[in-house]
Amino acid sequence: MARPVAAITGASSGIGATFARRLAATHDLILVARRRERLEQLAAELGTPCEIVAADLADDSAVKTLAAKLGAEPRLELLVNNAGFGTKGLFWTASLESQESMHRVHVMATMQLTHAALGGMTARGRGGVINVASIASFVRSAGNASYCSTKSWMAYFTETLALELKAANSAVKVQSLCPGYTYSEFHDVLGVKRERLGPKSVWLTAEDVVDASLRGLDRGKLFVVPGWQYKLVAFLLPKLPTGLRLWIEGRATKSRSRQLLEGEATSR
Repeated sequence: MARPVAAITGASSGIGATFARRLAATHDLILVARRRERLEQLAAELGTPCEIVAADLADDSAVKTLAAKLGAEPRLELLVNNAGFGTKGLFWTASLESQESMHRVHVMATMQLTHAALGGMTARGRGGVINVASIASFVRSAGNASYCSTKSWMAYFTETLALELKAANSAVKVQSLCPGYTYSEFHDVLGVKRERLGPKSVWLTAEDVVDASLRGLDRGKLFVVPGWQYKLVAFLLPKLPTGLRLWIEGRATKSRSRQLLEGEATSR
């Protein structure tokens, strides 16, 4: 019997590569990232049927090509929209190109790929989509205007999809995965020292994040927030009056204002 297919974007490292390792035992894989050589190394490690797609999801033509592939795959049962990145510095000091690219990857690519995947999944009556958002979906911080807003969009988009699937009596599941600080290449690419962002106690492993996500998907859980500290933040902060919430977020930002002015602040 043919195995189901899982497509994972941002699969070359970190959370994406960990999803691939966890799913390789049960799924054939479509691995998507910019770095072909890293994908080839991962595919060789996994020893399972893998299709490698080297693509920059900030490029609309590449997204459309990938969307067509996903829409035509009859065995597609899981899409993990994991590709993403952060930038350093205050919004008006960061390059406009970097902000536009972030919106293309986090918002436009997620939207187009999800649209392509759900068409077939809903027709077949099975499957799931995991959108990797962030704890930044619930708490904002200066120096992360585009990151927080695009990750918030991913969370609200997923929530609304869940309502539509329920209204259509579909068995297809969607999930918004909202990790906090996670050991990966995310901060290495930015050149940010982890100890400046928080103590070891607040850092998660990619394995912990992915395992929580897959458990949550099995249970039909819409929002998955790994780590008790982050669960507390996600539960409490949105319930506060706006003024109080902004004061708390401002105080948290103030403690690293010098980093912001130097362009060294980031999120997740």
